Amino acid sequence: MRPTGGRRARVASVLVADDQELVRAGLLMLLSAHEDLTVIGEAADGAQAVEAAVRDRPDVVLMDLQMPVLAGAEATEEIVRRTRIDGQPGVRVLILTTFTDDDALYPALRAGASGYLLKHAAPQDLPSAIRAVAAGQSWLDPRIAGRVMQRAVESPTDSTDHDTVIDLLTPREAEVLVLMARGMTNGDIATHLVLSEATVKTHVSRVFAKTGARDRAQAVALAYQSGLLKG
Repeated sequence: MRPTGGRRARVASVLVADDQELVRAGLLMLLSAHEDLTVIGEAADGAQAVEAAVRDRPDVVLMDLQMPVLAGAEATEEIVRRTRIDGQPGVRVLILTTFTDDDALYPALRAGASGYLLKHAAPQDLPSAIRAVAAGQSWLDPRIAGRVMQRAVESPTDSTDHDTVIDLLTPREAEVLVLMARGMTNGDIATHLVLSEATVKTHVSRVFAKTGARDRAQAVALAYQSGLLKG
């Protein structure tokens, strides 16, 4: 995708982690066609992915779940934990896998993955998912998104704790969280509320800090569970 309007698009750096060399080569070829995406490294197992992510700090790690040495979910948790600085989100992880079952999906999301894309998705979905995750948004493959949100809405556990956490938000922070749930980017929210984007980023960071959420998807799920948002 070429930048439009004479403005150069921000380049997102990507680390490709997959144990199959042929798959990695195919991903590199696909991503090389996009000027705003650059692959800065490869990893053939989960431990390599962790070390490369900590060392090189890419914008996005493209992570397979079925990895030798250290499985994809465990590697994701290590990457998120070891690259987080002063409570701010660290390197973001986009899962790319063939697995659609809950036993694969939810451990990956709990580990801190910001996105989950299936390998049989349309080729154009991959660069779109990477761009979204690099921009601090979440991405769920449409084939699993409805299931994830339904589970979040219906979950009966810890509702009192969720209500207490949401009560910690200021009215403005709660408003920002609602707009996040509507799919708005920080820029969209800034325009809607007539605020600077830097101010919005501060509000989003405080929402994450007060709720304990790793990313937008987790914060929105918590808002649904608390009743702040209705399914």
